[in-house]
Amino acid sequence: MNDNTATDTLNLKILDALQQDIPLVARPWEAIAARLDIPEALLLERLRHLYEEGVIRGISPIVESRALGITAATLVALPVPAERIREVAGLISAYPEVSHNFRRDHHYTLWFTLSAESEEALEQLLSEILTKTGFSRDRILDLPTVNKIKIDVRFPLAPDRREAP
Repeated sequence: MNDNTATDTLNLKILDALQQDIPLVARPWEAIAARLDIPEALLLERLRHLYEEGVIRGISPIVESRALGITAATLVALPVPAERIREVAGLISAYPEVSHNFRRDHHYTLWFTLSAESEEALEQLLSEILTKTGFSRDRILDLPTVNKIKIDVRFPLAPDRREAP
């Protein structure tokens, strides 16, 4: 949180709640508000404020891709010149098989994850992306998933959830 954001206990409890399972119901915010024993409107107001302050960048699900038939994935890094970052990121982001991309201050400036049903489909997608962006295979890093390890990291923030020293 930045210096202008209130770090009151309710905000911390809300941030803790967002790290738990968000219920798959018609009104998830209502269910979370009930869990916190606050009105839904107050939860939404606090979420909006935390978003505007930059504390929350987004809320999205984590999907188990293998259950959906997606068995191949890779992390790709490209040495994109600064003046082409937005252009290349836009091309890459247009693919639904790309979960996200991010910029790094490094020789390889643009990184992205790519997933597909098979190794063959993954290879075809990556070749297409490289053709569209103008990069050759010998200029990129292609780091395919070898072993998929899921970790569950949560950061308790509210005072009543932290472990005593």
